[in-house]
Amino acid sequence: MKLVKPNLSFWQIWNMNVGFFGIQFSFGLQQTAVNPIFSFLGAHHEDLPLLNLAGPVTGLLIQPIIGAISDKTWLPKWGGRRRPFFLIGAILASLCLVAFPFSSELWFAVGLLWILDAANNTAMEPYRAFVGDKLNDSQLTFGYQMQSLFVGAGITIANFSLFLFQDWFSAPSDVTAGLCSTATETVTAIPKWVYYAFFLGAFASITTILWSVWKTPEIPPSPEDLDKLKTEKKEKSFIKRASEPFVEIAHAIKDMPKLMWKLSGVYFFQWYALFVYWQFITPMLRTSLYGISNDDTTKFEGIMNACNAGESIGMVDVSFAKNIQDLSEQALAQTGLMNGTYNLVTMLTALALVPFARKYGSRSVYVVSLFFAATAMLSMPFIKNEFALLVPMILFGIGWAAMMGIPYSMVSKVIPQERRGVYMGIVNMMIVIPMGIQTVTFGPIIKHWLGNNAVNAILFGGVFFLIAAILATRLGRSMPKEIRFD
Repeated sequence: MKLVKPNLSFWQIWNMNVGFFGIQFSFGLQQTAVNPIFSFLGAHHEDLPLLNLAGPVTGLLIQPIIGAISDKTWLPKWGGRRRPFFLIGAILASLCLVAFPFSSELWFAVGLLWILDAANNTAMEPYRAFVGDKLNDSQLTFGYQMQSLFVGAGITIANFSLFLFQDWFSAPSDVTAGLCSTATETVTAIPKWVYYAFFLGAFASITTILWSVWKTPEIPPSPEDLDKLKTEKKEKSFIKRASEPFVEIAHAIKDMPKLMWKLSGVYFFQWYALFVYWQFITPMLRTSLYGISNDDTTKFEGIMNACNAGESIGMVDVSFAKNIQDLSEQALAQTGLMNGTYNLVTMLTALALVPFARKYGSRSVYVVSLFFAATAMLSMPFIKNEFALLVPMILFGIGWAAMMGIPYSMVSKVIPQERRGVYMGIVNMMIVIPMGIQTVTFGPIIKHWLGNNAVNAILFGGVFFLIAAILATRLGRSMPKEIRFD
């Protein structure tokens, strides 16, 4: 018998989703600050995709497995079915965020990214299933758009913190000082103002999750379901129980609704494009807005190599190197402002999209959102003013609001309640597989086909968004009338 869930109040749904603020603050720092940090520590353009392999690999392995495990878990002393997992994830993520800005070598920062991404994925998938567990079908769209609101809020504050802290705490360059004594510290190490944003993220990650855990109890399993869980635990060996998530994932993929198969095609182009954006928006700004060419970067690296080798560096080269560093920090801060802007728009429009989805259909709103994102990416490389660059971010923010909520509400209506965790994990597989493909393919693409030019990378992403929008027009067309999305 299907569980009848009562309508929840606005504040109950609000409290349930507060934890997404902290999780997305962490993701916001990953999106905006991690790749520039890699660059500060010596990474080149073609290195960035592969250095981000942690995201897709940990997402692919952890989210569906944690989802399948949480479906068959009930730990009342530790919070229930989903809450223990996103609480553990939040604690680990907070510790990583505290440690990240202390990275002194590229390998150390990359290793921390793997742990941070694993922690965030441990928290993320059970949290999405948790929202679906609590809400009835009539409130799913509102619940997932509330989730989108907190996604936007978390990433907004993360990005604005980078923009504001650079303005408040960045130390001005002293071009009269020796390059090897001062430029090395400011060029090859992470700027001190970045530390404060990561510390704020660590605090937000743990406190907001604790709020949702405290305020939102889980729905306990029925006596029959509880007996079934206890029986399975007694009768099955640890090895068999450990292998069950993989078996469950395989069976769920075999039984996957047609909507999800179609969505996987949309997601390939959508998430490939998003990963391109997050990796190359700061390098694009370095070129399109601040005029740093590849030749400038090569010269800069040559100066620093000479400095590290103990050679004497002239004042002209000292001034050049410090100017490149200052412009690079401005590009990171501008990225924070732009990403903060689009996520602020996401926060403001997430709930406003609900009546549009009801009136015009979820599919139509989703398609338009993808066209908005494509328009934003195709226009921003040609804008030469810092504040004018915020205009395409409005379109990008509306698109992001729909992308982070509407597909989940569509999927939630066509999957069985008892397998919600594993199917939400599979949705994440549909996200991280394109990201994984991007990390191993885009380095050669930008190096050999796009002239090692970050501007071309952003344009490439815009074209992929257009393809995603076209494919999204096919979603839900074969669904029964009662759950059609148009």
